[in-house]
Parts: sequence; structure tokens; C-alpha cells
Amino acid sequence: MRDRQIKREAVIRAAAHAFNLKGYHNTSLDDIAAALEVSKPTVYYYVSNKEQLLFECFVAGIEPIRRAFRQARQLKVNARERLNAVLGHYGQALASEFGWSMVRAEDQDLSPAMSAHIKSLKSEIDQGIRRLLREGMQDGSIHPCDPKMTAFALAGALNWIAHWYREDQSMTGVEIAAAFVTVFENGLMPRASALVSRRSAGRLAR
Repeated sequence: MRDRQIKREAVIRAAAHAFNLKGYHNTSLDDIAAALEVSKPTVYYYVSNKEQLLFECFVAGIEPIRRAFRQARQLKVNARERLNAVLGHYGQALASEFGWSMVRAEDQDLSPAMSAHIKSLKSEIDQGIRRLLREGMQDGSIHPCDPKMTAFALAGALNWIAHWYREDQSMTGVEIAAAFVTVFENGLMPRASALVSRRSAGRLAR
């Protein structure tokens, strides 16, 4: 069973690479089989069709983010730091081979059931970000903001990584995610804390 799971993951990963390079509609199961150096029936052994492959690519990409939310609940830090941890994993996922599928899957010709599942998972991530924003405002680690609009802004900025990032970039996915979190961190820091930091920096410069 473990061996089968590893091989199935290899098929999904190969599909993600192909979708990144050629797009969903321009990729065939023959392309994926050729990339793996296996026969087309072998691909069918692990997935029923190309539609399921795209769906599985989306799920594989988003699962690390869902796991990050679960792990964040166990951290003994404020909500802003927990949110930063989640956003870091979010950015890394979008810079992975699954990034294209994560942002484009819903726009493709998927079955109503798969489309509904994708929307549900996206909503789960959105609501998780909003929840951490609200918790941050409550514990004072995030300045007052509109959770809905802020969650849209954060996710929108991160989602764009999948449109431009390529594996041959000078920065790795981890480094890009860290850079984005730094930008968010500076923007989310409570105004009073930011003012104190600037005053302290001014005293040190004298």
C-alpha cells in the first residue's frame, strides 16, 4: 500500500509539472505518462481521468496550508505570529509545483462535485485567516482592520506567486514566502509598537 501511495504521488506531481508548463487543456495523459516513462494504462491505475488529476494537484497543494493551521493552534504565541507561520506555508505551497493548480483549478472544466469541494477548501483557508486576524485584534498583536478585506489582500498577494514564480528563480520558494511574510508583518504590526520601534531606532542613531 505504501509503494502504491508513493507511485500515485509521483503521478500527481508529474501532472502538476505538466500543468505548470503547458496548462490543463494543453496537457494530455499521454504527456504525463511519457514524463514518467510509463504506459498510459499505468496512469489510469492511479487516477480515473485528467480531471481527477487536476483536483488531486489542488488538494496536494492546499494540504500543507491546512496542516499549518492545525499546527498553529498548538503554538504558544500571539495570533500575529501564528498567522505569519501559516502565511509562510501558504507562500511555500504556491511556489511549489502545485501552485498553478491551486490558483487555476476552479477555472477549469471540473465536475460540479469537484468544483464545490475546491470552493469549500478555499473557503476554509479564507475563514482560517480571518479567524487569526480577529484573534490578533483581540490579543493586541494586530492593529484593527477589516478581517474580510485583509484576508483577501493577504491571499491575493500570495496567490500571485503562482503566476510568476519559476523553479529557476534566484530565490527559493521558502525565501520568497519569508519575504512576503516580512512585508505583511510590517503592515500588521500595531501602530503604537511601530512608533516605539522608530523612537528607539532614533535614539540609537544619535
